[in-house]
Amino acid sequence: MNNNTSKLLKWALLLSIFTIIYNFAEGIVSVFFGAKDETLALLGFGIDSFVEVVSGIGILHMVLRMKYSKVVTQDKFEKTALRITGYSFYLLTIGLIAASAINLINGAKPHTTFAGIIISLISILTMYWLMKFKLSIGKQLKSDAIIADANCTKTCFYLSFILLTASLLYELFGIGFIDILGSLGIAYYAFKEGKESIEKAKTGSLVCCDDDECESDVKEIHH
Repeated sequence: MNNNTSKLLKWALLLSIFTIIYNFAEGIVSVFFGAKDETLALLGFGIDSFVEVVSGIGILHMVLRMKYSKVVTQDKFEKTALRITGYSFYLLTIGLIAASAINLINGAKPHTTFAGIIISLISILTMYWLMKFKLSIGKQLKSDAIIADANCTKTCFYLSFILLTASLLYELFGIGFIDILGSLGIAYYAFKEGKESIEKAKTGSLVCCDDDECESDVKEIHH
């Protein structure tokens, strides 16, 4: 392993660790303010961040393996992490749909969604940076695993925009249904992430399922 490759792998390792720490911190803050302000969208966003921690641990394990050999598929530990991640996302989806229905029936409204605006803005900037940095390192290392991880970060990026939109609109108009729509948007992506994780665990594939951009980035490094 040459010095440049070693340096790039160190960066990949640091980014994996940062992703885990950031998602854990984001989860704590989001769940706290989501429960305090009774905003379902922010609460769901926070729980999603906790599930991403499990996924991040699997990615960290994969990067550590890359220090010793080329990674072309998941090992047993990573597949287990993917299964836990997938079923956790499914549970989150069910919980958000059920809670949305209850809030709709009861006419429940958040006290405020100001925290959601701040958290989502920070998340958008952080996820964009992570996505671009990981993609750059993945291409330099010619690593399907890191490129796939970078592209899968886009889902967190999209979730942040959903939270931002729902939080802003609620602050402007104060309509409780807006928060419910935001939580259902998060539920949709949680289901999508869950399905993707389970499929990747079954096939051992490193590529994000149903993601043409991810596929094209992986193909690019092999040409």
